Amino acid sequence: MNKDHPVNERETESSEAVASSDLPGPESPSAKDFRANRRPLLERVYQSLRGQILTGELKAEERLESEHQLAARFLVSRPVVRDALQRLREEKLIYSRRGAGSFVRMRPVQEPSERAFGFAPVETIADIQRCYEFRLTIEPEHAYQAALRWNVEALDAIGSAVDLMRDATLAHRHHDDADFAFHAAIAEATNNHYFLETMAALRAHISVGMHFHGVALLGPRGGLSGVFDEHAGIFQAIRKRDAQRARDLMRHHLEGSRDRIFEGRMLDLSL
Repeated sequence: MNKDHPVNERETESSEAVASSDLPGPESPSAKDFRANRRPLLERVYQSLRGQILTGELKAEERLESEHQLAARFLVSRPVVRDALQRLREEKLIYSRRGAGSFVRMRPVQEPSERAFGFAPVETIADIQRCYEFRLTIEPEHAYQAALRWNVEALDAIGSAVDLMRDATLAHRHHDDADFAFHAAIAEATNNHYFLETMAALRAHISVGMHFHGVALLGPRGGLSGVFDEHAGIFQAIRKRDAQRARDLMRHHLEGSRDRIFEGRMLDLSL
């Protein structure tokens, strides 16, 4: 632990709780042996929906699934879903209409100078390579700062995404949404809203690369379990506040994802 980063009781309790959940070490995480953290089911549902809203996956005025559907999706009881939705209402992220369900709340209209920036859409294979190139300049730093700054809620959000990816891996599926939620949760754990807003603006662009990456992982060469291990390793480094290792593992993960898509044959982007 960095002596310049004081430990509070809440942080210590969280670290001990995660450490006691049989998580593999960052050197040898395994999809088969990795178990779900014993965090409350409520927290898992809340963090997942909150992440979908903050990253723009659930858009303003979009209707959420019914309580019954959400319960089936998260394999929890309806009271757990109700409590999660109530937390989102208290944060003014959603609102309810009698007899119609819950909806994502419209954000206040911003001045032109305050509006989120955007990026040109992904239109070519070269654009996918450019997107990875850009991600490699920012996401290792996200992991580094997240390792230094996370609190209990931020770590739980990252862990919830890892749980979803573990379930998908064991079912031999690639969960694009959980993959993005993992990277967005790390950005949020930095407590730097510029990082999170950049990830939100890149949501559609990153999704294209993640889709192609998922196709590659489900192909003859496989690799789902190994990629899960990469995510679990990053989570372990962040949890242990090993900032340099978190940065290095994130860079290795992104380079590996890019290389699996392009099979080592990078395009020449010279002018």
